[in-house]
Amino acid sequence: MKLEKRMKKSVINIALFASNVVGHEIAKIFGENNVPLACLVLDSKDEKGLNVQIKADSGINGHNKIFYSDLLYKKETQDTLKMMNLDLSILAWWPYIIKKDLMKIPKFGCLNFHPSYLPYNRGKDPNFWSIVEDVPFGISLHFVDTGIDSGDIAFQLVIKKSWEDTGKTLYEKALNEIVKLFKDNFKQIISRKIPRKPQDLNHGSFHKRSELDSASMIDLDKNYKARDLLNIIRARTFYPHPAAYFFDDGEKYEVRIDIKRVSKKGGSE
Repeated sequence: MKLEKRMKKSVINIALFASNVVGHEIAKIFGENNVPLACLVLDSKDEKGLNVQIKADSGINGHNKIFYSDLLYKKETQDTLKMMNLDLSILAWWPYIIKKDLMKIPKFGCLNFHPSYLPYNRGKDPNFWSIVEDVPFGISLHFVDTGIDSGDIAFQLVIKKSWEDTGKTLYEKALNEIVKLFKDNFKQIISRKIPRKPQDLNHGSFHKRSELDSASMIDLDKNYKARDLLNIIRARTFYPHPAAYFFDDGEKYEVRIDIKRVSKKGGSE
């Protein structure tokens, strides 16, 4: 449903950095509501082949308002962005770290999409670590600062998980729910009514991509709690990506798992 025309008078000047399926869905929200973007920034790699659709569905008008990641830090690009008097940049599943010079251009900062319930699992692979560490999973829209996923939280939502979840199902839930979260708060965002709640970085966790491989290895001579072992396996169950693994007699084996609930509390299904 279209937003009322009177709201457009208060729309802030937004740069949308759009990548992947989420970036496309966010671009569609702007296009469907006839809310104009100041500019659109696209991933030059376009691994999902969605750039054409993102441009079409965003409603962006004019090639001079479209930029690409490989030229983003050229002086002429940044000079052009500065002349646009941007209020806000929205990083919709943007795969690159935003450098400080670019971060400082919009008046109200950069709003980033992150698939975790911050401050839990800042950094990489939050769907894996949420299961392995048995901490809350969710999605967050947060402001970018000079740290990694450490800026003030604008909006967030807990996503429930169960034994049937894997790294793949949590990732897919995050994709769907983060679009809904943005859509539910779209009017607030374009009306300059974005809350800011500082993160308590004494709590939560942070992980690098380099930690994933070693955390996914099963030692056949190690004692595990059954719960912990099952969690490692299901956290890496995300075909066609690599799985949890072990070595035996010099050979490497991968292992995935499928867990299905067969009864509820107090009865059977």
